[in-house]
Amino acid sequence: MPGGSTKPAAMSHLLARLRTLSRDRSAATIIEFAAVAAPFIALLIATLQTSLVFFAQQSLETVSEDLSRQILTGAVRNSNTSRDDFQQAACNTLRKDAPYMSCANLMVDVQTADSFADIDTSTPSIYDKDGNPKTWQFNTGTAGSIVVMRTMYLLPVIGGPLGFNLANTDGSRRLLVATAVFQTEPYLT
Repeated sequence: MPGGSTKPAAMSHLLARLRTLSRDRSAATIIEFAAVAAPFIALLIATLQTSLVFFAQQSLETVSEDLSRQILTGAVRNSNTSRDDFQQAACNTLRKDAPYMSCANLMVDVQTADSFADIDTSTPSIYDKDGNPKTWQFNTGTAGSIVVMRTMYLLPVIGGPLGFNLANTDGSRRLLVATAVFQTEPYLT
């Protein structure tokens, strides 16, 4: 039978090569690195992205605290600060505290409430029912008013390998929200 004797010879040669390869340890390090590199890089990117989001959130909290103090003490009301002036003050505070954040992505919503029980502190939608960007309120109230101030920022995020993504809005962005709820001081008007 022609060609019949080559199969067992080829099989034994293949088995011999596999035994030799299984004893060869010269490439073990590169194979182990290749197996560990992808998860390590994914973990590294996830850690960096998460750190950036937490850092940006803390910067936004600081801006919110500074702005709410101006409303709390009546400085905004007594100086007749407009919505645009307040937004500019928020932008200036943001640039001072977090120069890596853009004023174009900053939104401020100031509302009053009748009681603390009536306050809605849920995450706001940044679009109205027609899909257009929302127009935010600017109502600082009067002395003794209960005020809810939400400072929001759209932070661009980068998705990582293995499906890691911190985006919670469209366009690979994460909506960060800092909420301050307080009753204004009995300042003189």
